[in-house]
Amino acid sequence: MKKNVFVIKGEGEWKLQVGSSVVSTYQKQGDAAEAGKSVAKSLGTDLVIQGRDGRFRSKDSYGRDPNPPKDREH
Repeated sequence: MKKNVFVIKGEGEWKLQVGSSVVSTYQKQGDAAEAGKSVAKSLGTDLVIQGRDGRFRSKDSYGRDPNPPKDREH
């Protein structure tokens, strides 16, 4: 089973997490999201981004789903 990649809000920083392990931290959400996108693509898994309000706001799949859902976000 592949582990999802998360961008999580922390105490004054943004954490890039693969599965349950924090792999790096960033000062800006955008920097963490760009790094997360790269990691998710290399692992062929999903990227889940948490918003500033604490709610998950975005999920993008970089796996090889033969029947992908239609992306209504972009």
